[in-house]
Amino acid sequence: MSLDKKLHTVKYTPDSVSHLNPRDKCKCCLTKICTVICPAQVYEVCDGELVVNYENCLECGACRLACPHIDWQYPRGSKGVMFKHG
Repeated sequence: MSLDKKLHTVKYTPDSVSHLNPRDKCKCCLTKICTVICPAQVYEVCDGELVVNYENCLECGACRLACPHIDWQYPRGSKGVMFKHG
């Protein structure tokens, strides 16, 4: 099964506020590594601006490890991704 098909099965309870907050340094970042490293494609560049689609976040922390400029926290209680085991 492809990654896209697997990601489609993940259940989310989106919050009204983002738990991913890029800092001002993201505006002048040349690599935009977050757009490459995130398996859920949460980060994208549109018209030169970094867009954060936080409601798609898998909470894997890859962006937090790859980029020191992302202020990453877990979503508030009962919000975010719900993984099914088994």
